[in-house]
Amino acid sequence: MALGIIEMLLFRWLAMALLLTAAVSFAFYAGTGQARYKRFGLVVLKWTIIAAVFFFAVLFIGRLA
Repeated sequence: MALGIIEMLLFRWLAMALLLTAAVSFAFYAGTGQARYKRFGLVVLKWTIIAAVFFFAVLFIGRLA
């Protein structure tokens, strides 16, 4: 089952929003020095990467079928 254009656009926008959230959090950490911003940025970045790995695994499996 191939992903449609809408799903691809949704994934791209969601991934970009999450990466932007992590970047803003790291900028807040750099500006304030509060470790909570760094922890939040790392958590968002970690789950974004995990979601991307699963997304591309689904695409790869779909190409094999």
